[in-house]
Amino acid sequence: MSRLVVFDCDGTLVDGQAAICDTMDEAFAAAKLTAPDRNAVRRMVGLSLPLALRELAPHASEDQHAIALEAYKAGYRERRVTGVLEEPLYEGMAALIERLAAAGWLLGVATGKSDRGLHACLDTHSIKHHFVTLQTADRHPSKPHPAMLKEALAQAGVGAAESVMVGDTTFDIEMARAANVRAVGVAWGYHQPHELMEAGADGVAETMDQLEEMIRG
Repeated sequence: MSRLVVFDCDGTLVDGQAAICDTMDEAFAAAKLTAPDRNAVRRMVGLSLPLALRELAPHASEDQHAIALEAYKAGYRERRVTGVLEEPLYEGMAALIERLAAAGWLLGVATGKSDRGLHACLDTHSIKHHFVTLQTADRHPSKPHPAMLKEALAQAGVGAAESVMVGDTTFDIEMARAANVRAVGVAWGYHQPHELMEAGADGVAETMDQLEEMIRG
């Protein structure tokens, strides 16, 4: 029987908070908006970019949202192509992915990143070949809508009962619950463990060893 584990990206696989916050500051400046609180930005990681911008700047005009959106995309892309983008894998994550793949788990990603951003991130860390399904905000409604997770299950050919979602935000946990998928939180991301449990996580891992145990059930 096939088993599937779907990971969130930012805050779960990689720590990209510095790049996200810096790029968001630049995007708000381009739209002539006051830079948002960085903790607020971190709490929006996982949502699609348009939704995150609406949450961070609810009183901005549609034109300002559009300017900030394009400025963010351009700024993030510039960081990537110039080699200054920092999105390090969390310590021990690469080894965990290797062990799960070797044990026969199918692996996927469901993220608020764009297709381009996700592929570039996974290629940088030479781990993309391990994943059988990659779902992004480019092709689905924002989390916590379950569309991208349901598509991941369909592409992998695995039922919800044989799958697990791993994420660091309540958006991930709520998405998993909406898709009837077991939800495991991680404590090293952008929402607090108690928030993940209150959202319905089956458990929250403090270490990679704990995460592996929870995934394997």
